[in-house]
Amino acid sequence: MSAAPKLLGIVNITEDSFSDGGRFLAPDAALAHARNLLESGADILDLGGASSNPEAKPVDPEIEIARLAPVVRAMKAEQRSLSIDSFSIPVQRWAMREHVDYLNDIRGFPHEELYPELAASRAKLIVMHSVQGAGRATKIVAEPSKVLDLVISFFEARIAALVKAGVARERLILDPGMGFFLGGNPEASFTVLRRLPTLRRAFGLPLLVSVSRKSFLRALTGRPPQEAGPASLAAELFAIDQGADYVRTHNPGALRDAILVRKKLDEGGFVA
Repeated sequence: MSAAPKLLGIVNITEDSFSDGGRFLAPDAALAHARNLLESGADILDLGGASSNPEAKPVDPEIEIARLAPVVRAMKAEQRSLSIDSFSIPVQRWAMREHVDYLNDIRGFPHEELYPELAASRAKLIVMHSVQGAGRATKIVAEPSKVLDLVISFFEARIAALVKAGVARERLILDPGMGFFLGGNPEASFTVLRRLPTLRRAFGLPLLVSVSRKSFLRALTGRPPQEAGPASLAAELFAIDQGADYVRTHNPGALRDAILVRKKLDEGGFVA
């Protein structure tokens, strides 16, 4: 088993997230949830103020920032590591002014006008691939046998553009996307998970995987989001075995416990 990854605890400060929309919209609820995630094992909080699911409503940047700001201020005062999950340029600019540790963009930072500011920032950039090319996940079909080639081509172009603009390559973290971000066929996500070592060899950069409660797992098991924990945990452990350096999850406590148990078992070796 590889070294334990960094765990990003998901905090959806939204009305319509597919998994927990509305539960943590109020600042007090979001802060309580954030602290629970940290106590259970999250290394980083991934804060989102606008949902990316296909059925979600658009959110104005001002509203998105207003949702995020109280949690960011409180967590910064406690010296917590923060990631902002947003594809909005105004929100990303605000997050850089707040000196967050990570920017997480489901569009993979497509806007070249932002690149000088990204280059000047200290934040690590989570560059996510999606077959849609821009915006939120939509229910399109991508051929599973070709999806890895699409992911590699996307990263080749985006890494080159960011580095040319002055973004240090070592600040980049690659997220191949999962669920509807790889298309409507669940097999595409399973294919990419199996091929994570290929992405590692191709780019030599840290990989982030976000499979928690995703549609491809629910399609396989027939479970709703709130019952997808066991399937999520199995996929997360597999991703770690395939080289994931970061795992974005709704339940860092369960994943942390599973990692500890597997590490302990590995210490004894195997007896024939």
